[in-house]
Amino acid sequence: MKKILVQKFGGTSVRDKDSRASAAGHIKDAIDEGYKVVVVVSAMGRFPDPYSTDALLQLVNFPRTQISKREQDLLLSCGETIASVVFSNELKEAGIHSISLTGAQAGFITNGDFTEAKIKEMNPNRVKKELDTYDVVVVAGFQGKTEDGEITTIGRGGSDTSAAALGAGLGADYIDIFTDVEGIMTADPRVVESARILDVVTYTEICNLAYQGAKVIHPRAVEIAMQAKVPIRVRSTHSKDTGTLVTSSRESARGKDIPDRLITGIAHISDITQVRVNTNREPYRLHSEVFKAMAAAGISVDFINISPTGVVYTIPERFTDQAVELLQRLDYDPIITKDCAKVSLVGAGMTGVPGVTAKIVQTLTDAGVHILQSADSHTTIWVLIHEEDLVAAVNALHHTFELDIQQN
Repeated sequence: MKKILVQKFGGTSVRDKDSRASAAGHIKDAIDEGYKVVVVVSAMGRFPDPYSTDALLQLVNFPRTQISKREQDLLLSCGETIASVVFSNELKEAGIHSISLTGAQAGFITNGDFTEAKIKEMNPNRVKKELDTYDVVVVAGFQGKTEDGEITTIGRGGSDTSAAALGAGLGADYIDIFTDVEGIMTADPRVVESARILDVVTYTEICNLAYQGAKVIHPRAVEIAMQAKVPIRVRSTHSKDTGTLVTSSRESARGKDIPDRLITGIAHISDITQVRVNTNREPYRLHSEVFKAMAAAGISVDFINISPTGVVYTIPERFTDQAVELLQRLDYDPIITKDCAKVSLVGAGMTGVPGVTAKIVQTLTDAGVHILQSADSHTTIWVLIHEEDLVAAVNALHHTFELDIQQN
């Protein structure tokens, strides 16, 4: 029975010959360890690199384009297809026996929601067959096809999702997500200088961190891997370190005991507006009207607090003017607070532990940070603050919960 490893390389990892050479080094290491390797690649580089996703969109004057979403998917799939062929060629030049496949050829069957398709079926039989002949199969990520044969793409972060689906379908030993950072960190290192790399996180923890602003891996990919119980390693293309292991439990990481920790990491999202709507008339009508209006306009709402006299919620800042206009049409006078940030503290260890929220509130009070809203779940506590306080807040919380201290 073949040992299979899935390795995903993002746009910056396949941007140029030097980066692709580093990626090829990881593939060769895996082959030397006895693995057959399925490689998933993103489009090469970022704008203005000529074959990046955003560069392809510029060819059709996006977002004022005249093409349909079906045609947009046809165009965007070219980026990953080009990357797969270029990378496979360079692997062959390095003496590695490889072949490239499109997402459709690799067995991705999706629904027909162009630009945001969902994987309906993963049929990796062609990939398995090619692994009988080749050491490496390079698959174009981010894409698939409908049952009718239409080319689709599966949204931003789609190459992560492609890698996870292949890992699950093939029963891979690991899914390696290679990126330009060393692993998953306790906080954004651009905000917290003392942020450090985590050795192990649970699927649930990294899902929550990803949904709350951490951009290292797409949460859809984590959910697919979690269902199939395939561990993920988030690693750097330019390092031999094993990075961060994402698995089912923090208590045992390949035989290593992981000590209890209340908070695993801190994520944040900026450019948020808080909307407060109060009324003295029929509050239940207000609740219904407000959220129906937001949904009809395609405005995503978050951080919702509902009371008998009104509602408080957040929206992306770019929708502020549109939301105000909609609410005023309904004869409401919303109170708007712009320039907010949402800070999320994530940790499986906080479940059932009293005093965590009190510790957060005290830390932010001592740092002079005003809390606009808060909410919590079993594994996450959220606070909404003014964006100007973001750096002070995240650094204070990171220090209070000793995230800068390596736990052995």
